[in-house]
Amino acid sequence: MTQHTRFHTPLVWLRRRQRLPRWVRRADSKVGRAINRWNAHPATDAAFLALSRSADRGRLWFSIAAVLYATRQRRAALRGVLSLTVASIVANLIGKKLFGGDRPLLKDIPVGRRLKKPPTSGSFPSGHSASAGAFAVGVALESPVPGAALAPLAWSVAYSRLHVGAHWFSDVIGGYLLGAGVAALGKLVVPARRKALALPEALRVPLPASPEGEGLLIFVNPSSGPTGEDPLNLLASRLPRAELRRLGDGDAIEITRAAMESPTPPRVLGICGGDGSVCLAAHLARTHSVPLLVLPGGTFNHFARTAGVGTFDAAFAALERGEGVLADVGELTIDDGEPTTVINAASVGLYPEFIDVRERYQDRFGKWAAGVLAAVRVLRHADPVDVELDGRRERVWSVFVGINRNRPLTVAPMQRDRLDDGMLDVRILRAHSRLHAIASLAFGRRTGAVLRALGLMPTSNEVVELQQRDVTLHVHRTPDGLPGLAHDGEVAEVDESSASYTARVRNLPAALEVYSPH
Repeated sequence: MTQHTRFHTPLVWLRRRQRLPRWVRRADSKVGRAINRWNAHPATDAAFLALSRSADRGRLWFSIAAVLYATRQRRAALRGVLSLTVASIVANLIGKKLFGGDRPLLKDIPVGRRLKKPPTSGSFPSGHSASAGAFAVGVALESPVPGAALAPLAWSVAYSRLHVGAHWFSDVIGGYLLGAGVAALGKLVVPARRKALALPEALRVPLPASPEGEGLLIFVNPSSGPTGEDPLNLLASRLPRAELRRLGDGDAIEITRAAMESPTPPRVLGICGGDGSVCLAAHLARTHSVPLLVLPGGTFNHFARTAGVGTFDAAFAALERGEGVLADVGELTIDDGEPTTVINAASVGLYPEFIDVRERYQDRFGKWAAGVLAAVRVLRHADPVDVELDGRRERVWSVFVGINRNRPLTVAPMQRDRLDDGMLDVRILRAHSRLHAIASLAFGRRTGAVLRALGLMPTSNEVVELQQRDVTLHVHRTPDGLPGLAHDGEVAEVDESSASYTARVRNLPAALEVYSPH
């Protein structure tokens, strides 16, 4: 079979006629003829060929994400890459299989524009255009100025697929809109901005005021900070009388115990880092009955934002005035081990596997790149887990236990909506396949309803929600091993040689004092 006939067999041609309205096919043909008749300079053809190839497998966008990350636009880089990843999955694993269709005939494309290796997958939607739209819109949601600067480049990549004859006009438009839509819907799962929670007055408590940091012991994650620089310099200038210690320079538990047993024990424990670091500090603060100062230094800072200290300045203001709140926390116990504190959520299934894989790559590639690699690996290899909850045993994709009520339209409760309801938000994901499980986690229930209406997901409700004060979960070994358990972005230790383990989570109402501005 020649290259020309391969892309335009009668069967494929007929399928395109059946799936696309006549006016769309006419528009595709008209735009294609106009572009092919354009007598562009050879340098122009070469530029669009190079641009199209640079975007293969997202290489162009990953490179730009690395630049954004290095120039302190970390959230923009992360959202852009995650949006691109999801859009690519939807376009290539779902869109092309459902729609596909033939590509333009190579004989109609000027020789100087043709790709050396013409693509063999279905034509609709354009994966390059979906990735371009997803990345540009994802970045713009976090950082409008870089996002606006990227828009012309994204449009140029999309056009390049027309110029080199790889796609029809409808493929490119459909792909770009798909990518932009995925990025916009991602905002429902992880909002770009979150307003501070309006806390009831009953939770307000006076805490020790310390404008210069007197009486504070603060642990610092060296890679944290609102500017991407080592936050020690900032903290030393704003809180000159505080004792600052780097996480990793000794055992934080032993350092805190020694400080509390000294003649002048600290009155406040502080932490600068992400949710995993905050979780450790919250446990130490509870253990020694001192309030906690949270300085948001992670990527998402879920707990800090819920407590109203989403910025360093908000935390400094609360410390200066001695303003705080009482917050519920969770207590997690695995088998007969020592209980530990949970501030956001504990989970079994897809998410712990994601965390485990991410940590393997993190030192080599950095946290955000490792997260993308982990997401791809989990998509390809994840399997259901065998759990028993409230006496009922079943195979599910994930069980999330959130502290307090979370957003109602997500499958994975990671962001608390309040600090004080005394309940656990339990969500069990039942899905018909790995693809449906990933789609449910990626898009949430609102978008899932749209996908079900389009016939892309099962019509049955795959999410079970429970509101309880405590949860006991028995996790059983599967042929692939004993599933792990994660909480607050960290993987908990379990006895991997055993046939099962029991995880207990209970809500501890008003168990933690946290600085929070009025």
